[in-house]
Amino acid sequence: MKFTPLLITALLGLAAPVAAQTPTDTWSHAFTMIEQPKYPAEFPHFDYVNADAPKGGVVRMGDMGGFDTFNPILPKGEPAGGLGLIYETLLTPSLDEVNTYYGLLAESLRIAPDYGAVTFRMNPAAKWHDGEPVTAEDVVWSFNKSKELNPNQAQYYANVVKAEVTAPGEVTFTFDQTGNRELPLILGQLQVLPQHWWEGTNSRGQPRNIAESTLEAPLGSGPYQLANFDPGRTITYKRVPDYWGLTHPTQIGANNFDEYRIEYFLDLTVQFEAFKGDQFDWWNENQARRWATAYNFPAVTEGRIVQELFPQDYNGYGSMVGFIPNLRRAKFQDERVREALNYAFDFEQLSTTLFFGQYERIDSYFFGLPFRSTGLPQGEELEILNSVKDQVPPSVFTEEFTNPVSGDPQKLRENLRTALQLLTDAGYTLQGNQLLDPSGAPFTFEILLNGPTIEPVAQNLVTNLAKIGIQVSLRSVDSPQYINRLRSFDYDVIYGGWGQSFSPGNEQRYFFGSSSVSQEGSQNYLGLTDPGIDALIEKIIAADDRDTQEAATAALDRTLLHHHLMVPSYSLRQSRIARWNRFSHPDPLPEFSSGFPTIWWYDEAKAAATGGGQ
Repeated sequence: MKFTPLLITALLGLAAPVAAQTPTDTWSHAFTMIEQPKYPAEFPHFDYVNADAPKGGVVRMGDMGGFDTFNPILPKGEPAGGLGLIYETLLTPSLDEVNTYYGLLAESLRIAPDYGAVTFRMNPAAKWHDGEPVTAEDVVWSFNKSKELNPNQAQYYANVVKAEVTAPGEVTFTFDQTGNRELPLILGQLQVLPQHWWEGTNSRGQPRNIAESTLEAPLGSGPYQLANFDPGRTITYKRVPDYWGLTHPTQIGANNFDEYRIEYFLDLTVQFEAFKGDQFDWWNENQARRWATAYNFPAVTEGRIVQELFPQDYNGYGSMVGFIPNLRRAKFQDERVREALNYAFDFEQLSTTLFFGQYERIDSYFFGLPFRSTGLPQGEELEILNSVKDQVPPSVFTEEFTNPVSGDPQKLRENLRTALQLLTDAGYTLQGNQLLDPSGAPFTFEILLNGPTIEPVAQNLVTNLAKIGIQVSLRSVDSPQYINRLRSFDYDVIYGGWGQSFSPGNEQRYFFGSSSVSQEGSQNYLGLTDPGIDALIEKIIAADDRDTQEAATAALDRTLLHHHLMVPSYSLRQSRIARWNRFSHPDPLPEFSSGFPTIWWYDEAKAAATGGGQ
């Protein structure tokens, strides 16, 4: 399933039940991967919204970096934030269910009995902001252009061989395989663009081109439209008063702000000071020290800024984050070298001195999800691993993966001795204070960072590796440069990761699959090409029931871990949020998201007491 960065977001405590399949060969108002949909056809609205939420006010968000295009398809450039306010998808998720989507631009879907195709029936009420209908032809055009112009999307839709209008207002996607129960959902997530607008001309009479970047205000169908912007600095969206979906069950109680503004910053410290100065409203804290020590200024002590933790943002998602070596570099292709790097990372020392005990160490590529690998493989997971036994590390059958533990000087010395032994076994030699590779060259590399936030964490690794003769440099660059180097795989080591959903599937190919290793802009940051990994990914995609999907995912997780591909770091399974106290929200919030700002609203009384904000 496609992961949504906005919701990169505690373990549910119970394994998901076996899927109660969405009926095939009949029109359905919803699609689910796990359970029966909570909401029946013709439901009035989602339970978690305030259907009578007032409309009005402004919400101001802050973001790092900038933007240089409003084209949402191209893999190059920096797309503007908030484009999801303009563009819509065929289906839309509920926030109190796992992997359950309801009709939006499409009013219903029909799945072929063998899961070899899916047809969507368009909602006749759906309109672009210029009043033109959203058509099945728009869907086909959007799909084809996404696949043509974006390598990631080409990977994601690799099993979709054809999109065609098969009846008035109906679009059918045909697959090159059967039994893939995720593909209908993947197509339901397709972002639909207006073909007539992109193939028309701009105000100067020049033809538009979806294959090029643009800063022309785009045409959409969503609840907001672009009002004004300052390139790279600020964007303002305004609510569409005659939005076609205003009374749609999935949209009632949502999109309550008249104005949605994004302010951009190039420095995180400057951005935080801007938040303190009431230049924007919502701050997602990413530093434990700042959360613990920096909120003693007047707006907090007076109650005008509220600090709150939101576990909901992580309830439906897992993640792996850490230091990722680029296996396209020869120096990182030896598994023993990569394992040695992990022995040099002292998470426990950082937890005491830098993290204020707020984090857990990550030990899974699906950390936070109930089907991650644990213990030794059993049952169906063991059967799956045995089917690729000659292509996976033998240790997956005999050892449970654990991270090295440090935390005091003696343990760290022992871990560094283990690291040095691994490097010696790989052909490296320590001469004086310098580690030499088998050719006699010093072992050095660079860690590329997107800004300075992670520098203190990376310095822990740099300092400890220096003790065994490895010279590591840190390079922090701005977001545009970082993105460009990331897309072209121009790095030795980065700090990054992947978000994972409750329904792993096609996206694993462009996270870890051989087919994406050389595709510029893919998320195969590792440069991983491994036949055993490829085989396990295909077993996830082809799983014919939920139990098999979970078992195959655990097998993939276990195999990735035993290849020692990266240095896992840490996670906090809840959002640390500070906000200016001028908003209200439904109570309780939905189980799988804090819902800000979508289902929150501007509270006039709170705003008056807080002051400022407009």
